Amino acid sequence: MIKILYGVQGTGNGHITRARVMAKALNQRDDIEVDFLFSGRDPSKYFDMEVFGDYRTRTGLTFATKDGAISQLQTLKQSHPVKFIRDVRQLDVSGYDLLLNDFEPITAWAARRQKLPSISISHQAAFTHAVPKQGATFFDKTVMRYFAPTDIALGVHWYHFGHPIMPPFIEDQPDTEMTDNLFLVYLPFEELDDIEHMLEPLSEHNFACFHPNIEQDRQQGHIQWFKPSKSGFHQRLKRCQGVIANGGFELSSECLHLGKKLLIKPLNGQFEQLSNLLTLQQLGLCHPMHQLDTDIVEQWLHQPGQEAVQFPNDPSQLIDWLISKDWDNPQAICERLWRQVRFPEQVLQRLHRLG
Repeated sequence: MIKILYGVQGTGNGHITRARVMAKALNQRDDIEVDFLFSGRDPSKYFDMEVFGDYRTRTGLTFATKDGAISQLQTLKQSHPVKFIRDVRQLDVSGYDLLLNDFEPITAWAARRQKLPSISISHQAAFTHAVPKQGATFFDKTVMRYFAPTDIALGVHWYHFGHPIMPPFIEDQPDTEMTDNLFLVYLPFEELDDIEHMLEPLSEHNFACFHPNIEQDRQQGHIQWFKPSKSGFHQRLKRCQGVIANGGFELSSECLHLGKKLLIKPLNGQFEQLSNLLTLQQLGLCHPMHQLDTDIVEQWLHQPGQEAVQFPNDPSQLIDWLISKDWDNPQAICERLWRQVRFPEQVLQRLHRLG
C-alpha cells in the first residue's frame, strides 16, 4: 500500500478536470490511498467534487484578472503571504509516501520542507523543458520554477518535443450527434458585457455561454447563459460544432480529442496561454483572437471543422508506474503513453517539419 497526498491548484477548472480523471482511476485501486488538497479558490466556489471524497482546501496563492488580463496590483492585494507560510508549516505530510502535485504551492513547499518525494503532473511542468514558449518574462520564469517546486517535473502537453512530457487523459468520447449551428463559449476572465457585445450581432448562430459570474441560467435570443456546471458544460461541449475559449490547456485538449474547431483568445499577459496558442497554431489546431472581435468570430464560424486528435483516457499505466517507484525514469512511462496517441495526417506533417 502506498499513501499519496495529491495537491491541486483550484484556480482554473482545468487542474480539477485532470485531477478528476486521476481520482476516478485511483479510487478503483486497493493498493493506493490518496488524500486531496485544493487551494486557490473560495471553498464555496468548488462544484462537482464528490469524486475527491473528504478533500481539504486552503487559501493558497493565485492570480487576479481584470478585463481579460493578469492584474499584478490585484494579485498583490489579494495575496496572503503570512497565511501561506503558516499553512506550509502546519501541513504535516509525514504520513505519506509521495506527493503528486498539479501546480499547488502549499503541498509542494510542505513536501520540500519535510523531504517528502514529489512529482509534478501538470501542464506547467512541461514549461520546465524546451517546449514552444511565447511572452515569458523573468517573473514568469521565476513563477514556473518556484511557485510549486517538486523533485520530478512530469509535464503534460499536446506533444512531447523529446522530453519527459506525457499526453493528457481525456474521458469524453466524440459524439456523432452534434447540434448544427451550436457553439460553446467559455471566456471566464472576460467581462459578461464584452462577451455579449461580441456575440449579439451574430444572430444566425446559437451560442451556449458558461461563465462564473452567471448565477441563474437564462436565454437571451440566440445566446444562452449558464452558471458553472460540469455535466451541463460537457453535454454542450459534446454536441457543439466549435468552441471559443481562453488559452487554458485542459479545455483545449478536450476540444482536440472531440474534434471541435477552436477559436482561442489567450488571457493577456499570461505567458502560459500565449504559449499554448503558439503551439496550437504551429500544429494547425486552432484560430487566434487576441481581442474580443465580432468580425474574427464571424470568419471563424465559416471555417471547416477539425479532425480529432486521439488522446488516452485511462491513466492506469501511469498509476502502475507510480506504484513501481521507478520515479527516476519518467521517460519510459511517457513513451508508453504516447504510443496511444493518434494525430491527424496534417498534424503529423507539421510535427515532421518542426523536427
